[in-house]
Amino acid sequence: MTATVAEPSPPAPPPTSPPGGTPSAWIRARAKTAAGPGLGAAPAAPPAITADGTYAARLAQRGGCWFPERWTLDSAEPYAVPLPAHQPEEPGTRVLPMADGRVLVHRRAAGRHLFSLLYPTGPGTGEVQLGGVEFEEGAGAELTLLPPAPRGAYAYALAAGARSTAVWLVAGGSFGPEHLAEIPGRCTGGVWLDRANRILALDRALDGRTKTVAVDLERGGEVTPLLQITAESDDRLLLADADSGLVLVRSDAPGETRVGWGVLGSSRPVRFPECLRLPGRAVTPFAIQPGQALLPESCAVALRVDDGSGTCAPWLYGWRPTERRLQQLRAPKGWFAGSGRCTPAGVLELPYVTGSVPCGMARVEVPAPGRGADPVGAERDTPDAGGAPEASSEVTAAASAARVRRPVPLQQAPLGGRGTAG
Repeated sequence: MTATVAEPSPPAPPPTSPPGGTPSAWIRARAKTAAGPGLGAAPAAPPAITADGTYAARLAQRGGCWFPERWTLDSAEPYAVPLPAHQPEEPGTRVLPMADGRVLVHRRAAGRHLFSLLYPTGPGTGEVQLGGVEFEEGAGAELTLLPPAPRGAYAYALAAGARSTAVWLVAGGSFGPEHLAEIPGRCTGGVWLDRANRILALDRALDGRTKTVAVDLERGGEVTPLLQITAESDDRLLLADADSGLVLVRSDAPGETRVGWGVLGSSRPVRFPECLRLPGRAVTPFAIQPGQALLPESCAVALRVDDGSGTCAPWLYGWRPTERRLQQLRAPKGWFAGSGRCTPAGVLELPYVTGSVPCGMARVEVPAPGRGADPVGAERDTPDAGGAPEASSEVTAAASAARVRRPVPLQQAPLGGRGTAG
């Protein structure tokens, strides 16, 4: 893939935030004949939320037309601002919120990935074109936006080819998209391991196995092994918290694919709690409580649980590594299942849309240990589970920047015998 050189992006006017905004003419016209709740229609994807929780963005639909929509979340009540461009978007268009209130839009057209920044301006929508990245049709190359970066003035994308994967800076550069790194192997995922947009964890498929590696974007994409549980296992990183070093992984090292947890920089191995093993159900962590620098085992973790039938709405659960059970939580009606963030106080912020609420953010507390009472899996305590792990020098080291810059691989998991809690 090659980048098309673009002119430096002109400074955009400060984003305005009129509650509700004013849709363009084509949205108004289509809305007159649209049936149903309008903005409450099913979106192409759940909202993406900035790392600081200030904004969110999604592709919304009204009257059969798709358009980007920005949510402002740092006001007394969240509100949505539609950002229609000069024509409706394709259903496959992807959007990402930026820390300044603009919305990055990723479109595909004529053999190119095109990027723009949209922002509300009076009754219309302003657009700053950032340039594009070329790709060969039918070559199997894919380009996807990475999750919102900790430093929200920048946005990144992952371009996976047949033999290598490129990391691109698509917003925040001086001259359009910038190629940052080329990594051997096909990479997916994308988890930020620090707060400086420097260390990115990717799941790399190479030589028939999938392992997670850490990529240093300030060293030209230097690759460091991060998650290698066994030589024969497929190991993927699901979530990571930069404050505590807590990570959630998915691996088949225990003999079946299961969810486990560990601590970056710790000499202690990955653990696979029995309470996270729910036969016939898919367990997906989607948020970790931040701000717990010395207490990774006490961080609240939010989980989405599906029964695989497609007929039941996903369940919402809370869990902490110190606990040996899950706690069922009440998800709001219209929740974008698996979407949300956790505050330092352990409160989940869950985006939802209903026919009467076009932009909602529910707040659900994850009960502290010993409180809350819909335990799940209490009978599945592991035979080797003792009390809560003691604070250790490795846990203390989890807060150090040096540890984040040079992650220590999470090594072989305890697959038998007695061990630590979890």
